[in-house]
Amino acid sequence: MAPSSKSDPGREHPVVAWMGIAAILIAILLIVWARFEVHGTRDLEATLSEHGGDSATQTDKPSPDAERARRDAELDEAVAAGRWAGGFSP
Repeated sequence: MAPSSKSDPGREHPVVAWMGIAAILIAILLIVWARFEVHGTRDLEATLSEHGGDSATQTDKPSPDAERARRDAELDEAVAAGRWAGGFSP
């Protein structure tokens, strides 16, 4: 006669499964708590008060060409400053 208390070796014990679910929930809560501790709620309050509770509108992004031109100008200035500091004329 085989013992009836022998469990299936391929099946997970229910206590282990519930502990896993609890660990995931605790991790989610800790991540949310850390977000509020590090960043605060000012950005959320500003967003809600700025739009009056409406859905957030998408802000206008600068065109890629204008952004590229600005970066190129900054790069040229940095290169010229580096040459000037190194004794080379720009």
